[in-house]
Amino acid sequence: MSAPRTARERARVEITREITDAARRQLAESGAAALSLRAIARELGMVSSALYRYFPSRDELLTTLIIEAYNAIGAAVEDAVRAAGGPRAQWIAASNAVRDWAIAHPHEYALLYGSPVPGYQAPQTTIEPAARVPLAALGILRAAVADGGLARADESLSPELAAQTASLAAQFAPGVPEANVARMVVAWTQLFGLVSFELTGQLVGSMDPAAPFFDYSVAVMADLIGLPG
Repeated sequence: MSAPRTARERARVEITREITDAARRQLAESGAAALSLRAIARELGMVSSALYRYFPSRDELLTTLIIEAYNAIGAAVEDAVRAAGGPRAQWIAASNAVRDWAIAHPHEYALLYGSPVPGYQAPQTTIEPAARVPLAALGILRAAVADGGLARADESLSPELAAQTASLAAQFAPGVPEANVARMVVAWTQLFGLVSFELTGQLVGSMDPAAPFFDYSVAVMADLIGLPG
């Protein structure tokens, strides 16, 4: 059992949370490019030098926000997959978890999947959290192979694409045909494109409200992937 936190450690955790909460409010009001440590310090009634002891730079604060957001959407998708039945139900549940999280956290979703923040270069520490959703998707493929329910795609891929999908399959989806891996990547990117279209109002006046079209698209993508009904 880990030792209990000291009062100083608890205070640091609480102040860090207050800073990141204030930063999320700034994201909602001004966008990631305008994120300002000085403005956050003013909002919290702190001197800038005190805030810098927690986050020495804007980029470190952005990295924390990005990692926390990736972990949040990743956990939502993983929980949805675990609670679902077979692979097709898992794909539908995962897709809905992405949409639900994005609608509930549009500004954090934009931070992850929108335009890059000028001058910011994401460090290596963001890679593992960012991989949680695609790894969950590839896990659905593994489950479909394991229960014999994957409709194997047999189309030929270009040599370059075959090499890319073979590498993904070897690392994260052993036993899954390369074409099915490629189709999952198509579906994964389509899913996030669809969610982004909805959040930015691109479906207004056509597929509005978006839910019926979303459900239809997710089912079409399940067929594309090879997940039986």
